[in-house]
Amino acid sequence: MSASRRSGITDELGPDEPGEPGSDLLAALLDGMDAALCAFDADGVVTHWNREAERILGWTAAEAVGRHGFAGWAVRSADAEEVQARLMSAMHAPGRQVHEFALVTKDGGRILVRTQSAAVRGPDGKPAGVYCAFSEVHAQIDLERSIALSEALFEDAAWGVVLVDADLRPAVVNAYAARSLGVGRTSALGRPLGELLARGAEELEAALTHVLAEGAPPAPAEMWVVVRTPEGERRRCWRNGFLRLASPLAEEPVPLGVGWLFQDVTEARQDQQEAALLRFRSNQLHRAARAAAECEDPAEAATVHLDFALAGFADHALVDRLADGPRAQGEGDAEPVRLVRLAATPAGAPGPSLLTGAAGLPVRYPEEHPARQCVRRAGTVRAEAGEVSAERAREWALERQWPGDAVHALCAVLRSRGRTLGVLTFLRGAGRSRFERADTAYAEDVAVRVAAALDLAEALRER
Repeated sequence: MSASRRSGITDELGPDEPGEPGSDLLAALLDGMDAALCAFDADGVVTHWNREAERILGWTAAEAVGRHGFAGWAVRSADAEEVQARLMSAMHAPGRQVHEFALVTKDGGRILVRTQSAAVRGPDGKPAGVYCAFSEVHAQIDLERSIALSEALFEDAAWGVVLVDADLRPAVVNAYAARSLGVGRTSALGRPLGELLARGAEELEAALTHVLAEGAPPAPAEMWVVVRTPEGERRRCWRNGFLRLASPLAEEPVPLGVGWLFQDVTEARQDQQEAALLRFRSNQLHRAARAAAECEDPAEAATVHLDFALAGFADHALVDRLADGPRAQGEGDAEPVRLVRLAATPAGAPGPSLLTGAAGLPVRYPEEHPARQCVRRAGTVRAEAGEVSAERAREWALERQWPGDAVHALCAVLRSRGRTLGVLTFLRGAGRSRFERADTAYAEDVAVRVAAALDLAEALRER
């Protein structure tokens, strides 16, 4: 009877005699392991040696099983005693022991392995041997690095990391991503993206579907989304990277989902957009000033300023002058404000602004019209139709004597030499956003130039 049979280790691990029940199953299990495995009986004789151990060291099971320890074949003679003692010490120690050894391959090379060894107990509960699982150190380190990287990404990363399953639902969310989505790390799991994003979910799902089918894109992609949060909706710009996740255990790549990494770059993009807009508007003012300087009629120069200002800013522009002449600050506040249309952009096809003030007929503005308010305050006034139907928005515009497609208005006072000359009105249609604070500053810059040109035209007529 062999030493392994006397020690009882084979009974513990499973029968290994050909023809005994379970021997084929045990062989399949041992050979199918990703880690190399060998076992020793109580006397230190090798009883099991799987296919991964053969791959790493080159020694076949037939060559390894039955040898006493690793001495003379799997380790150098000088190291054999120490290695054997450290391996067999696991038989009388609780739990598992981890060691690193330099083993010798069949072709004479040396390889550093990391081992995990533990005792095998017989039917009576006493130690009957030791099993030892080992792998190349660099492979183990790679695995540990991968695990450490995953843990760091999902805990301390300075960007959002989301694992999205094949159904396009978040499976794991790190702290940064949870904050960006405005939810807790667990409350986001399993929810459709449409529940987390008010806008942009369709584009994001399309990108994830593409990655699942075709693989990762060659470069990051930026998307503007609207996030639902307890405080309300927030518009954000995310710079996204995608990685397709496939199972390493399948013969053919099986998509497990998508690794989605993103950073919130909203402030940087808004700063870039504002800087680009400021450069464009500054160039427009510069070009308008040079073009206006070539006009013999100052009133025509005022329309030149309008035409340059409209580009990318508004759909219509109107210039109304005070019918009773310029007013000084505080002068005539009790008198009604009467305005005469002086210039306007064409209501139909695009074209240059036209001077229309020859008739001198007052514009029929209601008493609380934004243009009249602008004159009384000597300051800028904004107005908009609000969230109403297209028909009601048209009625709102026509009631104020504006083109029917106007839904946003900005009235800037025309002042020169300490006097109010009239009102400059910019109008936007439904396809544009409302006027913001930066738009007000630009409109006031244009109004200063238009007012100077109109004041000069008035002075020349009085001569």
